[in-house]
Amino acid sequence: MRFGVLGPLSVWTADGRPVRVPEVKVRALLADLLVHEGRPVPADRLAYDLWGDDPPGNPTNTLQTKVSQLRRALGEEGRKLVVYQAAGYVLHSDQVDAITFAALLDSARAEEDPRAKAALLSDALALWRGPAYADFRDEDFVRAAAALLEERRLTALEEWAEVRLALGEHSLLADELGAAVAEQPLRERLRAAYMRALYRSGRQSEALTTYTEFRELLDEELGLAPGPELAELQQAILRQAPGLLPAEAHAVRPRANRPPPLPASLTGLVGRDGDVAEVRALLRDSRLVTVTGPGGVGKTRLALASVAGLSPPEGVWLVELAGTAGSGAVAEAVADVLGMRDEHTTAEGAGTADLARRLANSLRGRELLLILDNCEHLIEQVADLVALLLRTAPGLRVLATSQESLAVVGEALYPVAPLPLPDAVRLFVERAGRGLTLSPETATWVETICARLDGLPLALELAAARVRALGVRGVAERLDDRFRLLTGTARGLPTRQQTLRAVIDWSWEQLTHAQRTALCALATHPGGCTAEAAEAVGVDVDLLDQLVNRSMVVADPPRYRLLESISAYCLDSLADDDPVFTLRDDYYLALAERAAPYLRGPRQREWLRRLDDETLNLRAVAGSARLAEALAWYWYIRGRHGEGHRYLAAVSPGTATEAAFAMLTGAGRGEIAGFPDARARWFVAHAHLHLGDAAAAAPLLGEALAEFRAAGDRWGEAAALAGLAKQAVFLGDLAAVERHGEESLRIFTELGDQWGRLQAADTLAYLAEINGDHGRAARLHREGLRVAEELHLWTDMSYRLSSLGRIALLTGDLAESRELHERARRLAAEQSHRFAEEFARVGLGLTARRASDFDTAERLFGESLEWNRSLAAGKPYYGVTLILAELGFLAEQRGDAGRAGALHLEGLAAARELGDPRAIALAEEGLAGVAALEGRSDEALRLLEKAGARRESVGAPLPAAERGDVDRIRALARGRAPAGPR
Repeated sequence: MRFGVLGPLSVWTADGRPVRVPEVKVRALLADLLVHEGRPVPADRLAYDLWGDDPPGNPTNTLQTKVSQLRRALGEEGRKLVVYQAAGYVLHSDQVDAITFAALLDSARAEEDPRAKAALLSDALALWRGPAYADFRDEDFVRAAAALLEERRLTALEEWAEVRLALGEHSLLADELGAAVAEQPLRERLRAAYMRALYRSGRQSEALTTYTEFRELLDEELGLAPGPELAELQQAILRQAPGLLPAEAHAVRPRANRPPPLPASLTGLVGRDGDVAEVRALLRDSRLVTVTGPGGVGKTRLALASVAGLSPPEGVWLVELAGTAGSGAVAEAVADVLGMRDEHTTAEGAGTADLARRLANSLRGRELLLILDNCEHLIEQVADLVALLLRTAPGLRVLATSQESLAVVGEALYPVAPLPLPDAVRLFVERAGRGLTLSPETATWVETICARLDGLPLALELAAARVRALGVRGVAERLDDRFRLLTGTARGLPTRQQTLRAVIDWSWEQLTHAQRTALCALATHPGGCTAEAAEAVGVDVDLLDQLVNRSMVVADPPRYRLLESISAYCLDSLADDDPVFTLRDDYYLALAERAAPYLRGPRQREWLRRLDDETLNLRAVAGSARLAEALAWYWYIRGRHGEGHRYLAAVSPGTATEAAFAMLTGAGRGEIAGFPDARARWFVAHAHLHLGDAAAAAPLLGEALAEFRAAGDRWGEAAALAGLAKQAVFLGDLAAVERHGEESLRIFTELGDQWGRLQAADTLAYLAEINGDHGRAARLHREGLRVAEELHLWTDMSYRLSSLGRIALLTGDLAESRELHERARRLAAEQSHRFAEEFARVGLGLTARRASDFDTAERLFGESLEWNRSLAAGKPYYGVTLILAELGFLAEQRGDAGRAGALHLEGLAAARELGDPRAIALAEEGLAGVAALEGRSDEALRLLEKAGARRESVGAPLPAAERGDVDRIRALARGRAPAGPR
């Protein structure tokens, strides 16, 4: 733990992270203990310093509370640092910047070499961040200590200025001392150094002016005249005395050496134009820029490209650190590249700190750009040296590449991201050369490779080199064994970059054991994870932060993820039975069970999104009936019926929920062993209604509703009522549709369940459509579309788009109908939801038939008939009879009475087998059209009347979508309209 008093009171951990000490009195207590520099402070003295003449009721107890708060703030070291002794409280620490400052002053005064002395004084002054004890300097208990420290600082500043004058650094010093003199205008020694620096820099008039200003200020404020030494200096300046010039022996000699050319790139830099521009902009504004990113992302190439064309006065110097190791290696590498040796170089064997100081002194007054490449394995050495160089040499700029930040004051970070997909594809194709011809088929494989290699340029180049031998598909199919695949293909690169494994090995070797363990634990989350999930597998926030800083983990708060190649590397090192997998599975099972109740009610949106974020992680969890039960409703709402069925068939075969998912996917209607509760019974009924089987749904809905009401389950009651409303649509009971639908909508609205509101409103919209209230139907569907989009219910969005398309069809806007149905079909196809896709396809067929685009209509209806027959699997199914009727109407409009008759008779036979009066009436209406086409008007009208009576007897009114065909056929039979579309 380190403490700072040379400025605002501050505390840092050993690795430089700030420690927050809360509450003013606790900070004041810390300041008081630090003032005494390890000497005990009596409790009553501390209490007086903190509260003065207005102490709390029990100052001793209150002081003990503040001491406890201070210890807690200091963490595990708190009890060792803040100790109570017989003489009082004491803070045991020599890691205080004021103590370091005093030690550096002592070392500087004992140092004979002027350059070393200047460096030590510079280091001492660099510790100051503002006035000593800045936030408490008006308190009596720090006033004397702060004043003493300030006097020592000014004395050190004067000594530093005089040593630098002796070294011949007058030009830089003249610029730097102006602010210090303005801050301390009455310090004669400081003013004298300033005058000498100005004079030696050729600014004689300014030197005399500052003397005059000092003399007038001294007279005005104190009634005194300048001291004899300063007065003599003024006279010497007026005489231009030779003794004022610097000693030649101490002057820094100019360097004639120039940097060697930077390495030339053998290939173009793809997709990095914006990065180059941004790094150049940072270099203009900052003296230290660090380019960070994971191994293989292209940090070195970006750095070199960014400095191309830059021409600082003394050039750009590249220091490659990847092969260096050992104490003092960084300073030695920089000194070696720069070729810097001066007359003050000491004998071989001088310490690392001495070499760094001599290097810093040799850079004073020079203007150059230093590139430090691959710093991550020597990060602390690099940070210490860079901080020293930048403090000492104002004309120096540094561009570093590293997997983590240097954490030096003034550093500008530029994280390099992997290439976005289009640029990654371009790079891959360019590197593959003639071995790859891009086509629609190969483009898919290339995109797969680029995505799975995370857009890392080096990995893409290694993979591209394999295309000639394996082809692009062969490379893509072998990426599960990427470390064997991407090896031995890149000559001329450093060893650490010749294989993908070597790239990650290099990063892995820089990690501690704890960091490696944490990285492997994070790799068990294929979809990335939250900080909470990371902690569940033993990765605390501190470790997570360390890995982010080292570019091993990608942070996109609140989530964290590993690049796929790093994840694969880590998983290779884990045994299949490693306990971390159990920890991960337990966490996600608990999360799914915690989410389940929130998926019904006002927090539905929040928890749907949360489970969406964890999709890949939930799929990685070992299969269990508990997880299936927790996720079943989520799978259903998200339209992932196939996923739900596969999972349930594996862990809970034969259950009611598994059977429902089987029906929802068109996989058949298996035997159900029983219903564990009312919700399972309702869910199976819901699946029957999905298939249009109102008869099978009816008893289940009735039983479920009674059980829900008995148990006080309001959500279940609303769901059952929504099912009854939908069942009433099939039965033609419009009064029941409205009664059940409105009640369901009311309850779902009270509960705040948006999905439920969506279902109830959809049924009510269909009722409005039947009643000819197209405006209300459209409003309800648009509101449903908004809700579905808000909840990311893409399948429901598809259904609502198709429903709006049906309204457009009924109102005669065929272009709008076609566009809406096409959008719905694409959305359903993206979700692999065949039922929603089929609903949209039928709508497109209806639109095409109304527009007389008979070829398109026949193709679409033909596809629908094939799918519906496969779904029916030889059993009666309403969808088959509907499509047969549509094809029959189409043949009739084309004038093909024979084909139309055959299709309607087939539909009639299927309808009778199904026992559905609606389907029978629809076939009879189709046969009426055939009779009208053949001139058998009386028979046509009789069939229409028969179909209408059948509909009326069962309360099944003519659907709005079919009303146009019946009107057209009736007009044709009465001789008032030609054959063809209405």
